[in-house]
Amino acid sequence: MTAPVLVIYPRCFISCLIRLYPYFRNSRVDNANSIHVSLSGALFLLNTSFLLNEWGAGLGIRGVCIFIAAAIHYSLLSCFTWMAIEAVHLYLLLVKVFNTYYRHYMAKLSAIGWGLPGIIVGVSLAVKDIKPLYGPTEMTMADTNQTNTICWIMDIPFFYSMNLAYFTIIFVLNSGILLTVTTRICQLQRYGSKGKPGKASLAWKDIGTVLGLTCLLGITWGLAFLSYGYVNLPILYLFSIFNSLQGFFIFLWICGTARKDRELAANTKSTSAALNTSTAKPKEEMFPSNNLYQ
Repeated sequence: MTAPVLVIYPRCFISCLIRLYPYFRNSRVDNANSIHVSLSGALFLLNTSFLLNEWGAGLGIRGVCIFIAAAIHYSLLSCFTWMAIEAVHLYLLLVKVFNTYYRHYMAKLSAIGWGLPGIIVGVSLAVKDIKPLYGPTEMTMADTNQTNTICWIMDIPFFYSMNLAYFTIIFVLNSGILLTVTTRICQLQRYGSKGKPGKASLAWKDIGTVLGLTCLLGITWGLAFLSYGYVNLPILYLFSIFNSLQGFFIFLWICGTARKDRELAANTKSTSAALNTSTAKPKEEMFPSNNLYQ
C-alpha cells in the first residue's frame, strides 16, 4: 500500500500544475515555466506507468508487460533528461546572463527532452529478437527471500549502463551547476545587501531558494548512491519520501515564481506610471491650456 500512496499523492499536484500552466503562459519566464511543466509531465508519466506495473505483471501477457516496462524506462529517462535541461537553463539564466538568443529554443529542448529517451527505448525495443531487454522480472525481497514479479528491465548490464551511468552523468552536471548557482547567489547577497537591514530574512530566502533548486534539479535522486550497508533502509525511506514529493515541490516553486513575477510586473507598471506622470507635468506647464489658440 505504501508505494501507491507515495505515487498518487504527488500526482495530484503534478496534475494541478499541468492544468494551471495556461494561466502562467503570459509570464516573462515562459521558457522556465515550460521546462518545469515538461519535467512535471515526465514525472506524471513515470508515476502513472509505475501504478500500472503490478497490474500488468499480474495479467501474464508478455506484450503488455513489455509495453509497461518500456513506458516506465522512457518516463524515467525523460525525467533525468529534463532535470539536466533545468540545470542548463538555470546556468544560462543566472550565470551566463549576457545577451544569448537561441532560435526555436523550446523546440530544441523538447526534441532533446522527449526525443533522446525515445531513441534509447526505441533501439532497445528493436533488438528484442536478438536480446529481449524488457519484460517480467523477478525481484527478491532481502529480508524474506520472497519473490515478486514486476515489469522492468531484465538485462542487468543494460540496466546499469542505461540508468545508473546515465543518471550519474546528469547528477554530476546538475551538482556542479547547483554549486555554481549557489556561489552566484552568495556573491549577489554579499554585494547587494551591504549596509541594509534584514540580512537574516534574506539569508533564509536564499536557503529556501537553494533547497528548492535541489529538488528541482533532482539532486535528491542521488540518495540512491548511499543505499547500501547498514544505512540502506533509512536512505531508501528518505529517497522515497523526497522523490515522491518532487512534484509537490515543483508545484510550490512555480506558484512562488508566478507570484514574484506578478509583483515585479505590478511594481514595473506603477513605476512607469509615475514616470509618465512626472514627465507630463512640464508639458502642462509649458502649454497650460488651449485658450491661447482661441
